[in-house]
Amino acid sequence: MFDKQVYISRRKRLLEQVKDGVILLLGNSEASCNYADNQYQFRQDSSFLYFFGLDKPDMAAVIDANTGEETIFGDDVDIDDIIWMGPQPLIADQAAEVGVEKSAPLERLAEVLSQAQKQGRKIHYLPPHRNHNKILLHRMLGIAIHDLKAGASEELIKAVVALRLIKEPCEIEEIDKACNLGYAMHLTAMKMMRLGMVEQELVGVMEGVCKSGGVMTSFPTILSQRGETLHNHMHDAILTEGNLCVIDAGVEIASHYCSDNTRTLPTGGKFTQKQKDIYNIVLAANDYARDAARPGVTYRDVHLGAAKIIVQGLKNLGLVKGDVDEMVAAGVQGLFMPHGLGHNMGLDVHDMEDLGENYVGYDPDQTRAKQLGLGSLRMARRLRPGHVITDEPGIYFIPALIEKWKGEGHNAEFINFDKLESYYGFGGIRLEDDLLITEKGARILGAKRLPITVEEIENTMYTD
Repeated sequence: MFDKQVYISRRKRLLEQVKDGVILLLGNSEASCNYADNQYQFRQDSSFLYFFGLDKPDMAAVIDANTGEETIFGDDVDIDDIIWMGPQPLIADQAAEVGVEKSAPLERLAEVLSQAQKQGRKIHYLPPHRNHNKILLHRMLGIAIHDLKAGASEELIKAVVALRLIKEPCEIEEIDKACNLGYAMHLTAMKMMRLGMVEQELVGVMEGVCKSGGVMTSFPTILSQRGETLHNHMHDAILTEGNLCVIDAGVEIASHYCSDNTRTLPTGGKFTQKQKDIYNIVLAANDYARDAARPGVTYRDVHLGAAKIIVQGLKNLGLVKGDVDEMVAAGVQGLFMPHGLGHNMGLDVHDMEDLGENYVGYDPDQTRAKQLGLGSLRMARRLRPGHVITDEPGIYFIPALIEKWKGEGHNAEFINFDKLESYYGFGGIRLEDDLLITEKGARILGAKRLPITVEEIENTMYTD
């Protein structure tokens, strides 16, 4: 939790953008795993955390946008709670810690909202993504569950995005901490990877490092020798000589700020020449994006610049042919990188995407493309100091996709499909760093960059 003045200031700035009606911000509740008392690890709603900092279940907050009055809703513990959890601070005391003077039992929330509705006041709420909160909003506001997303306040969404998108110095400090722990997690995997291990063993070691200094992973760990499957969460294969292992993993520290890095490692500690050729194209695209990202530049243009690097590299290897600009315009790169260059990161690893990707990642004058790859770009905005984004180009050889394009004749004038057959089974390569946009450019978050060049990787692996 930050100093209470941080939260007071955030709420004050929120009221400068939402000036009429009632603002409702729901915290999360605990969720049962396989029976009522065995629950998943609690994770607070990120927007509630951002404005109120209280990391406890079953809380909500109401801000009167007209008067500025703020109320935290929650229940004080009873003796049964104390027996199992020990004494807990009163809701009123927790509210005071973040500069809120008024508190009330959670059961009063429905009454307050009902009164506001009777007065014809607009109730601003964010689109709910937890089922518990969907049911709660349905009961309190009388909105059908399938209509809740459409009924969310666009005014509030835009205000929250505008505030959370540009990170404050205290947030950047926390993200640096998360990236430092993420560095340790990935470096441990580089040093401990051995042929004959089951992938899950390596996942367990990495997540142990994460848990020792953080709260949880920032998303389910991706570790696979089948890297052509972009989000492969299967970890049952044995590490085998000659394969590439994509490791995409991040940390969420106690403050809930995140890291997100990807490295692709040769399972035996040494890249083959064929692997080096593709790896160095991806590395060049990653380095280009870091150097090109700066205030005033759109990340969409950075994505397209990285695409040109990838297409040129593949052309040099004879896998594609023709004019590079024409190929990028036609979307040839989508066959090899069917995802976007990166996304926003902060309290969520894909920051605020529960509020709507287009609100978060696109400026009002931008529209999302339909082209494979570019259409999946989650962050296209004009960059500003304080943006925290990922830089994660990749090249993947996905046999089913290649065969689909070949069968359809899609971009056939540019692609040497016959040569691509020798890459079936190659897998994929992705390299990801976390960037902070500064006044003059971009810096990699964390104290130092993870080993990333072929030489750095090979010199780190299989060494004591």
